[in-house]
Amino acid sequence: MLRPLTSRAVTRLARSLHSSAPRASALFNPKDVDRAEDDVDVCIVGGGPAGLSAAIRIKQLEREQGNEVRVVVLEKGAEAGAHILSGAVIEPRALNELLPDWQQLPDHPLTQPATSSTMRWLTSKHSLPMPHPPQMSNDGNYIVSLSNFTRWLAAVAENEYGVEIYPGFAAAQLLLSETTDSNDPWGNPAQSVRGVITNEVGLTKNYTTKSSFEPGMAFNAKVTLLAEGAHGSLSKLAIQKYQLRKESQPQTYGIGVKEVWRVDPAQYQPGKVVHTMGWPLDTKTYGGGWVYHMGDGLVSLGLVIGLDYQNPYLSPYRELQRMKHHPYYRELLAGAERLSYGARVINEGGLQSVPKLHFPGGALIGCSAGFVNVAKIKGTHNAMKSGMLAGEAAFSAVQSSSEAAESDSESASPAADMSSYDTALRESWVWKDLHEVRNLRPSFNTRLGLWGGIAYSGVDSLFLKGRVPWTFKHAPAAELAKYKDGKSLDAAHTQSAFLHKPIDYPPFEAPLSTDLMTSVALTGTNHAEDQPVHLRVVETREFLREAEAGEIERAETGAVLATTEGKTVDRKAGRRKHVEVNVREYAGLLGRACPAGVYEYVEAEPGDKAVAEEGWDGKKLVINSQNCIHCKLCDIKVPTQDITWTVPEGGGGPKYSLT
Repeated sequence: MLRPLTSRAVTRLARSLHSSAPRASALFNPKDVDRAEDDVDVCIVGGGPAGLSAAIRIKQLEREQGNEVRVVVLEKGAEAGAHILSGAVIEPRALNELLPDWQQLPDHPLTQPATSSTMRWLTSKHSLPMPHPPQMSNDGNYIVSLSNFTRWLAAVAENEYGVEIYPGFAAAQLLLSETTDSNDPWGNPAQSVRGVITNEVGLTKNYTTKSSFEPGMAFNAKVTLLAEGAHGSLSKLAIQKYQLRKESQPQTYGIGVKEVWRVDPAQYQPGKVVHTMGWPLDTKTYGGGWVYHMGDGLVSLGLVIGLDYQNPYLSPYRELQRMKHHPYYRELLAGAERLSYGARVINEGGLQSVPKLHFPGGALIGCSAGFVNVAKIKGTHNAMKSGMLAGEAAFSAVQSSSEAAESDSESASPAADMSSYDTALRESWVWKDLHEVRNLRPSFNTRLGLWGGIAYSGVDSLFLKGRVPWTFKHAPAAELAKYKDGKSLDAAHTQSAFLHKPIDYPPFEAPLSTDLMTSVALTGTNHAEDQPVHLRVVETREFLREAEAGEIERAETGAVLATTEGKTVDRKAGRRKHVEVNVREYAGLLGRACPAGVYEYVEAEPGDKAVAEEGWDGKKLVINSQNCIHCKLCDIKVPTQDITWTVPEGGGGPKYSLT
């Protein structure tokens, strides 16, 4: 049973706060761990724009009403902003509401306003102007590094409002009540979320303890806000556990692959915004590129590809490199220097895919829920506003909890009710922002395909503006049951390799285009050596069951487990099935799709026991988890839907600064 700390920590926590580590080289058993704990009012998982906006809004209400609320933000990156990646052009609407005097605050990064917006259609040789939807106008917006913006917002939260931000703390588990003390949003009895547990530090790949071992810490919270970004690991588990997609469409995603260059002054046009469609993608693949002229002579460029693409031979990374071979990019990047690279999935499902936002004890905010306006190619403004609304609901919930505790000190406090946040979001300008463009992205999945989607989107965005009685669906109602247990709709669009030919990508032309590992080196990615692989070959539904039963570690070390349902869990057999299907049917898709070279289906050496136990046809799966840049593509796109992305040790992963 969890034991609370005897005193409230109000200074930055250090890893030394953890207690009673087992002896080195012992097999780790989470049921035997004596965890250090901390009691907080609101625990926010994720230090991005949504999580920080929620924290700041709570502390603003604390100042206004005089009731102290302790807010802790757990960030898995080594520092705030280290895992943040986006284009990015920011619409400052939410920032204006949250911090009306932001322009007077020191070191704010919104210094480069967008000065023009154009759209171009690319062929293999030409760049042709085309009209763009009015939603893509960028008057009043700013071109920024979202990583730098987040770093600045974190400084404001800490220095101006006293928010406690703990980088390097990766939230790995939901801390659930011991009994069914609440109801889910549908009225079913359920355990409530009472905080989170951070990941262990100092385990080997075989789950034995190193001399540096420190168990994860439990943060007991009255309210838990999940602000992990698109397809967050805890958000995914909460969505499944509480059936939060019961009344919504499946979420759909794109993968954004980007670079930042310092260009020749002759090519630099500060504030210029360009979006592209067409080449290098074919007419069956949704996506497009961007070029943003940032401040200080920098240019952000990249490509977003819908993860509903059909051809398993497609490589998002190689498509970006090929795109730079176009004459338009050759001219732009002549004499330029590449400074950074990165990739991240983004939500594309829009209004139809927004789940129920609250669960017993907490809520989903920002891209954990999915508020990207695909037509605008922006989501930061909506993410921040959702955080602000959740912060207001969380503040009220904490006050109610405190009052209940004072009136009945012997009873456990009821789970926080965050339903008012769900209501407020649906009545806010965020909902209107998404409602107007709800049909644009799914129109590309109609029978008319790319050209039909372009035609419909043009008419809707210019004239109809969403004022129609219909809402396109991402999947027919009869098929929705397939996706209620976490299965990906995007993965279902993947076709067999037998229906396609390998794509003949052009050779690299350094420095214009380079091999993948040269680019990954620019991300600063680092993970502690000899730690458990955080990319698990297991279905998310099974992972959730194992997490709640405390069986993950035993399953990962190769033990064959008998579950309470009478089923058998055999990781090696599951891995063997994964290799067979993905190699035979999909030509090892992840080996090309991953934008960091994490997955390889390799020919095994003679006598390699791993092939007999977990390989197929002489091939085995190698997971280079040290390369992982936390983009989440694998979890979404793998056709067999048996890769579950979980958090590694806190502080690992990319170290973005310009993205």
